[in-house]
Amino acid sequence: MPDLDALRTRWAQALEGSRSPGGRTPAPAPYADNLLTRWQEPQRRYHTVTHLTAVLDHIDVLEEYADAPDLVRLAGWFHDAVYLPDRSENEERSAHLAERALPEAGVSPTDTAEVARLVRLTVGHAPTDDDRNGQVLCDADLAVLATPAPAYAAYTSAVREEYAFVPDEAFRTGRAAILRQLLDLPRLFRTPYGEREWERPARENLRTELARLDGDAR
Repeated sequence: MPDLDALRTRWAQALEGSRSPGGRTPAPAPYADNLLTRWQEPQRRYHTVTHLTAVLDHIDVLEEYADAPDLVRLAGWFHDAVYLPDRSENEERSAHLAERALPEAGVSPTDTAEVARLVRLTVGHAPTDDDRNGQVLCDADLAVLATPAPAYAAYTSAVREEYAFVPDEAFRTGRAAILRQLLDLPRLFRTPYGEREWERPARENLRTELARLDGDAR
């Protein structure tokens, strides 16, 4: 289980780095606690505080590539804050949550809009070539694809548990389609670090999982 106090500290630091000078400075703890409660909801198996921690860790690794690392960190906190596996509007609802909460917490309208934009970007993970903040968030979110085989297997198992309401055949078909879409992309990762360190192992994991799904379907 991740250290929740450490996560609260990380939230406070990211929020402090993003607040407008001379603006409102309400205590950060209630906002962190609200988000952490969301990230620990019972329907989650992969999109948990463990995933949140991993995304924040990866943003730390990639922060030199971002124009506003603390805004990217806030987007990391919000990007799956609303998550119901049977809904398709999770990213939009998460962005709306950021748009409501961040101004109350002392973040400027411009910076709030950037965080919400980044959250919405995780629908398709397709930042433009000049979107440095978007590249960092998307790479951090997809970095799980490049983990060693046991960790990747745990990830795929957790995803299947989140979609336990989907019959096996339908899940295999849908998951295989997603894997093929990812493999067809010219690049999974957009930062220099991600492309150098994560691209090859991620593609190997995706091909291995796709072959297993295709084998199960026969």
